[in-house]
Amino acid sequence: MSTAATLLAATGSLEPAARSFLSPTGQEIVFLLVGIAVLGSAVVAVTTKQLVHAALWLVVALGGLAVEFLLLTAEFIAWVQVLIYLGSVVVLVLFGLMLTKAPIGRSPDADSKNRWVALAVALASAGTLVTLVVDAFRTSWIDLGAGGGSAAVTGASLFRNWVLPFEALSVLLLAALVGAIVLSRGSKRRVPAPRAGKLRPGRPVGSNGTVAATAPRAEAPAAASAASAASAAPAAPAAPAAPAASEES
Repeated sequence: MSTAATLLAATGSLEPAARSFLSPTGQEIVFLLVGIAVLGSAVVAVTTKQLVHAALWLVVALGGLAVEFLLLTAEFIAWVQVLIYLGSVVVLVLFGLMLTKAPIGRSPDADSKNRWVALAVALASAGTLVTLVVDAFRTSWIDLGAGGGSAAVTGASLFRNWVLPFEALSVLLLAALVGAIVLSRGSKRRVPAPRAGKLRPGRPVGSNGTVAATAPRAEAPAAASAASAASAAPAAPAAPAAPAASEES
């Protein structure tokens, strides 16, 4: 028996030791620290009342997610995260804030009355996702190869095994886009018709139904002075009546 066969026979029956959660590696520690930073920045992004600060904290959260994908050897997804979300979505948000002249400081409009409802939905969603992940993987570990996060492997897995969730997500994004367009248009306000009895000549009605004040006309002082001069002048004597012609003539 050769030396290689002897070593294989000696070590073939040995099972790999189970990995313990009490001895994490350096990569796992970095993963947890980055996850805490992502969670904190996301919470600040949705709770702050300054819109520009919220956009900047969103940059931190999305950048942290890209780092998490890199730690999971998903380089393609990490670069997609950087190019699409950090390179386009956040820039679009910042340009939207600048073009709409949003306030730089604290804005009372940024506070929502449905904060507790949003918190309940977020906690329920997080609990559901954690339950599904723990139930699916338990304590098993999956060692990915060097090409596990490449574009070829990701595309093949996405369009072969996960076609239905991919299409459902596209429909959800389309619904969100249509809803954003509808909400941004707003409702058309009907201007109530002004009452004819309360209008005065020379005072136009504004777009909100109120009567706008107008400056006096330029010829108004001249007309007033002419009227006062006419009233102050003495009346001319009446002309004598012509004698009536006799019936005989």
